Amino acid sequence: MQSYLDPRSGHTWPLDTPRWCGDGQAPLLLTPRDGLSRADIASGTRSIWRYAAALPWQPRAPITMGEGCTPLVERRLPGGTALLKCEWFMPTGSFKDRGASVMLSLLADQGISAVLEDSSGNGGAAVSAYAAAGGMAATIFVPDSTSPAKTVQSRAAGASIRLIPGSRQDCADAALRESANLFYASHNWQPFFLEGTKTLAYELWEDLGFRAPDNVIVPCGAGSNVLGCWLGFSELLRAGQIGKLPRIWAVQPANCGPIARAALGLPAVEAKPTIAEGTAIAQPIRLPECLAALRETQGGAVLVEEAEIAAAALALARTGIYVEPTCAQAAAAYDLLRTQGRIAERETTVVVLTGTGLKATPRYAEMLGVAL
Repeated sequence: MQSYLDPRSGHTWPLDTPRWCGDGQAPLLLTPRDGLSRADIASGTRSIWRYAAALPWQPRAPITMGEGCTPLVERRLPGGTALLKCEWFMPTGSFKDRGASVMLSLLADQGISAVLEDSSGNGGAAVSAYAAAGGMAATIFVPDSTSPAKTVQSRAAGASIRLIPGSRQDCADAALRESANLFYASHNWQPFFLEGTKTLAYELWEDLGFRAPDNVIVPCGAGSNVLGCWLGFSELLRAGQIGKLPRIWAVQPANCGPIARAALGLPAVEAKPTIAEGTAIAQPIRLPECLAALRETQGGAVLVEEAEIAAAALALARTGIYVEPTCAQAAAAYDLLRTQGRIAERETTVVVLTGTGLKATPRYAEMLGVAL
């Protein structure tokens, strides 16, 4: 039977009691399990719930809006030809819908009816929307310096927005304190969220004719897509459905890249502002687990400069691919990895693009020198 797992201590807890952390606020995963086979896919379901057999249990009433089944598009990029996984084709415009759908479905099945999240961006938008779809109440903590435009999507879904004085870290600290009163459904902390993000691995496996790619390049902030791909492909390996793990490459901005710096053996530095703001997480709580995923898959990390991120975003847009600079950095990393000889043209490489450029219109206006 599957349980909550503290991967650092090995301590486990039963799943029948909802929890978001272990002792001493240790971040949790779930105990490992074998993945599904082709026969286990619910082929009549066009969403991530076609892979429900890979989840810890199937909830009585999944909260779903058709998330997943996103396009995989071949594009010629600087450096070579890659497959772009267009994760912004989701109800709220970002990959966070995978995690929000599964997390809130399982929590609702456990009897949770009101949740707390801290996020000024895609995570808050996804939790707000899926809470609304599931009849749950959502409270979102955001820094008081956040642009009002960033919270409109959450407000429209009916979420309660609480402005917290100070930095993004102050906001997270306030949410931790409030977790004593309201269940903390943080996309960074909650292990059920990772159960949703791992469906990306299953979907890529199916997209590619039930085989694994050679490389998956992932924009990385707190690391949920790095860990989701690692969990999903590891399950498929244990199930005998693939012969090897794809190499996972975590991409971060040079201005704020603690996971990449650690993976590359570089000293920590103070974070600076970046146009890849969705990955600007200065203190990722699952750093050891992300490093383990990169080592186990024999992948690695890439740091990308601001000018390279901007150039990649505009280059993608000029091929019809309009995405947030946050995820355009993955395309910039593809060019760097090819130039450095770390991946080859003959290999099947997936570049994961996580959010729509419609959420970054002011940033594009700046890059183009256009007044709004």
